[in-house]
Amino acid sequence: MKNNQGSTITTFQLPSSDPEAGLILDSDGQLLGLNQAAKDLCAETGTDNPIRLLPVNFSALINACLTQGRAIEGVESRLHSATLSWTFIPDQDSRQILARGRDVTDNIRKLDEATRSSRLYRLITENTTDLISRHAPDGRFIDATPASWRLLGYWPEELRGKPLEEVFRSNAFSAEMEEARNRLRDEGYATMTIEITHRDGSKRWFEIASRAIRETYTGAVIEAVSVSRDITARVKSEENNRRLAEELAHTARLATLGELASSIAHEMNQPLASIVNFASASQRYLKLALEYPENLERVDDGLQRITHHANRASEVIKRLRAFLRKGQQRTAPVNINDAVTNVKRLCQWDADKHNVVIQENLTPLNPVLTADPVLLEQVLINLIRNGIDANTEARQDNNAPSHIKIETCITPAQETLIKVTDHGTGLDEEGLRHMFTPFYTSKPQGLGLGLSMSRSIIEGYGGFLDAQPADGGGLTLICRFPPPHCKKNESGNPRETDQDE
Repeated sequence: MKNNQGSTITTFQLPSSDPEAGLILDSDGQLLGLNQAAKDLCAETGTDNPIRLLPVNFSALINACLTQGRAIEGVESRLHSATLSWTFIPDQDSRQILARGRDVTDNIRKLDEATRSSRLYRLITENTTDLISRHAPDGRFIDATPASWRLLGYWPEELRGKPLEEVFRSNAFSAEMEEARNRLRDEGYATMTIEITHRDGSKRWFEIASRAIRETYTGAVIEAVSVSRDITARVKSEENNRRLAEELAHTARLATLGELASSIAHEMNQPLASIVNFASASQRYLKLALEYPENLERVDDGLQRITHHANRASEVIKRLRAFLRKGQQRTAPVNINDAVTNVKRLCQWDADKHNVVIQENLTPLNPVLTADPVLLEQVLINLIRNGIDANTEARQDNNAPSHIKIETCITPAQETLIKVTDHGTGLDEEGLRHMFTPFYTSKPQGLGLGLSMSRSIIEGYGGFLDAQPADGGGLTLICRFPPPHCKKNESGNPRETDQDE
């Protein structure tokens, strides 16, 4: 409205301390006044006309305010990189409008980021193949992603409130769960691998990783978030690989047995021949026992010797049956010196046939290794027979004997070593680099699997199989085992174990 002098009277008051921009407009949208915050906003946005701060449809908004007699809120206007939110407040008496605006650029940006994060979270949780779930401290489900239907046979709404024991049905679950709870409490993180029963009755293997959510002030675990992955296919694949490795090892033992047939026949013939000789002699002495009673003592001595050689033949058969057995590996404490002696006996006839002398140099400390005795003997047979072949190939005079040395020792670092040294031609650098590669061989009839398999077996017991040129020519193959108080860590390197282990 205007006074008697014709000047405009504004009803709204614009305090200079108001942090929000304020513009007073008449019903035609003409600017009647503005506060300091509006002037500052014009300077910040590079706007020379305050009207340009308003939404482009501000005239229609003014008309709507005055016509409907109400304020209109939350109308956005965009200026370059800034976003403003305006509220239009009418005064019916003066037919004026107060437009109050504030910079909401940061709010809009944060809202957009939150919206994108929410959209991404929903995209992940609704489409991930792993089960993501929340649990109360006692293990009950709070929430779960839709993957629960495929992995467990339950929809998320069915799981809410259910105890873990009811869903993850497993004989070993209680013990595993108790250990996981303790680790969550102490370390804040826990993993476990367990076989469970699906709702449809099928057996599945799960790998579960959980992290604790703690109360801010007390540090108590108030919730746990878990990610569960179905690893059934991987477990079955590993099982198939293990069975394949056992089949391959059994086949290799059969092949080795065929190659050692002469040695085995010789070892069986010796006690059998002795049994026949002593039985024949005992019969002769027995026929003359009435005339010569002292012959009964000779008969008794002959029967004792027959028993001795029969037991020896029985031991040979037992060793062969153990060597050829097929099935799960059985680990036990193995006296390494005894294993070397047994293998030398098995390979002796083959060595004699090729005019090779096997020399033993065994440590008096009697080192013991936890391993499968059959597989360990298989490795040593491979190493000795490689040495016999190397000596035979390098020999120029077939009548000249050659030597293979097999020795055991314990290093100052308490490592146990088994060394097999031949007098062959040795290998060059490339041969040394590739000799443990599967199917790599310098023998015309070889498959190149013996040394590769031997290294895998030794590594399975925490050791290592390597080769180096021998002094004076030839090759030394070394089985190196860590000290008894060392184990392999997950990366495959030895580590010191705690005393209580």
